[in-house]
Amino acid sequence: MSDELVFYTNPMSRGRIVRWMLEELGQPYRTELLDYGTTMKAPEYLAVNPMGKVPAIRHGETVVTEAAAICAYLADVFPQAGLAPPPASHLRGPYYRWLFFAAGPIEQATSLQSIGWEPPEDRRMMFGFGCMSDVLDAAEMALEGREYVAGDRFTAADLYFGSHLGWGMQFNSIEKRPVFEAYVARLYARPAAVRAVQIDDALMPAQPPAG
Repeated sequence: MSDELVFYTNPMSRGRIVRWMLEELGQPYRTELLDYGTTMKAPEYLAVNPMGKVPAIRHGETVVTEAAAICAYLADVFPQAGLAPPPASHLRGPYYRWLFFAAGPIEQATSLQSIGWEPPEDRRMMFGFGCMSDVLDAAEMALEGREYVAGDRFTAADLYFGSHLGWGMQFNSIEKRPVFEAYVARLYARPAAVRAVQIDDALMPAQPPAG
């Protein structure tokens, strides 16, 4: 069985998170660039992800979709990169906690915030995130006085958590609290993060000239 690592993405998608993860791994991978509405919805790709969305990866015969799941999978399959605490470590709990806090409450809250909606107070119990202020206060608590969310080194949890904070602040769906800004700035300065941005920016469609 081939263990080739194939990355399905579009530079204007959450695939940017996975690109960064792949660059942190330092493993060879092949990129399959897909377009919205055409190749992303073609039968060949729907066989990979029936949702017709990116990102996705194929590693040998294993297919993984959803950016958080991809990051968790890659961290475990390539332990030499040191992007997850060892399974028996006491840090494994905080690592899972904040990785999936970003995939759940943060992403849900910011997605709704971006369309100008938040659950009314009497219906917050229906939603896993409660309300935006609860989410941001919890995220701030996770980072207060810490360099990283799970221990004293960078992990895939930071990559995913920081990506969502960075995007949210960029698009004004997350309040620019000082602890968030300092944390994201540290993460985005990592060489792999810089490389990933350069790669994806180079794949962006050319903009027509003004005028």
